[in-house]
Amino acid sequence: MTLPAAPDPLAHAQPAGADAGPAATTEDAPEAPAGSALAVLGMLAYGQLAAFSRLAADAAQAPELAQRLELSRQAGVALQRLERVRARVEELGAELEPVMEPFAGALVEFDERTSPGSWWERLLKGYVGYGVADDFSRIVAARLDPASRDLVVDALTDAGHAELVVDALAGGATQDPTLASRLALWGRRLVGEALGVVQRVLADHPEIRALVEDAPDGQQRLFAALTAEHSRRMERLGLTP
Repeated sequence: MTLPAAPDPLAHAQPAGADAGPAATTEDAPEAPAGSALAVLGMLAYGQLAAFSRLAADAAQAPELAQRLELSRQAGVALQRLERVRARVEELGAELEPVMEPFAGALVEFDERTSPGSWWERLLKGYVGYGVADDFSRIVAARLDPASRDLVVDALTDAGHAELVVDALAGGATQDPTLASRLALWGRRLVGEALGVVQRVLADHPEIRALVEDAPDGQQRLFAALTAEHSRRMERLGLTP
């Protein structure tokens, strides 16, 4: 399956990998305080813990051995990244669990409202639904100190999940001509729910909200960028956004 080049949804952002989403950018804004860095790192750490659990569960349900092996490998990568976040949090004088705890419920309602009904829906949820959360983390990392910002961007670099999803869904669509239309509807539901999670995080965490609102039209630009990245992912899969 030929993959199209990804457009850049953010002014001044540069591509950070094959499916890395919008890169964090510093622009001319002052560096954020350490409290904001810890909040973003806590959100990232919880995301990596959730990714480990999700990928391990996906591996257990994968219909092919090659997919099980690859998803298991990716789950291991998520744990390695979690340990790197722990090390950075400790460098900043904090402990990992307390900075993760405020984000422990952020994805609970999302998971409850988007329970997949098939292997294909499960794959798309991991790629599209959680992709919004990853893009959000990259964008708010733009004003962190360089070490924290670079860690966020590097930790969210795609480890092969996008290629697995693209290949699997292409094969599934060949076997089931109606699959693409069903997944397009599922993708629209996923992005709506995922953007709702972003709104709740901004409302509940002023130290993260400040990273967005310090820029002109900050929240408007944020959601425009997240929506553009979602459209790019869906188009990469050959699905209507």
